[in-house]
Amino acid sequence: MSLTFREIDETDLPAVLRLYAQLGEDDGRVLTLEQARDIYRRMRSYPDYQLYLAELDAEPVGTFALLVMDNLGHLGARSAVLEDVVVDTRLRGRGIGKQMMEFANRICLDKGCYKMSFSSNRNRKAAHRFYESLGFRRHGISFYIDYREGGYEPEP
Repeated sequence: MSLTFREIDETDLPAVLRLYAQLGEDDGRVLTLEQARDIYRRMRSYPDYQLYLAELDAEPVGTFALLVMDNLGHLGARSAVLEDVVVDTRLRGRGIGKQMMEFANRICLDKGCYKMSFSSNRNRKAAHRFYESLGFRRHGISFYIDYREGGYEPEP
């Protein structure tokens, strides 16, 4: 059994959407294929924003997105944001997630990043233990405004 990683292309979107559905976010709903294609095409125009697919014997088993950004702070060192990490529920606990994070770390180091960060839902305790076992540290406090929930009203 061989685990490989590659950037996705548009033909991979159905597999990526199937994996996203397993996260249970957004009440288990995912984008339509047409919506995903439109967004994917827009994402391709961003410099250094990639979606990756993990394949086990040529079968999609995991995915993540990685955005590498330039900074004027931190003496110009780049940073990365990891998003939408998912491993097929049937295969969790077999080291796929660990290898995905090792692959993401290598990309970040190769691109001169001083850090890779991500957010995780506070209720995902098992995921937190997993990330900590890989050397990730909890840092700071995360803040957000959910515009879908009316979390912000601009002043007139």
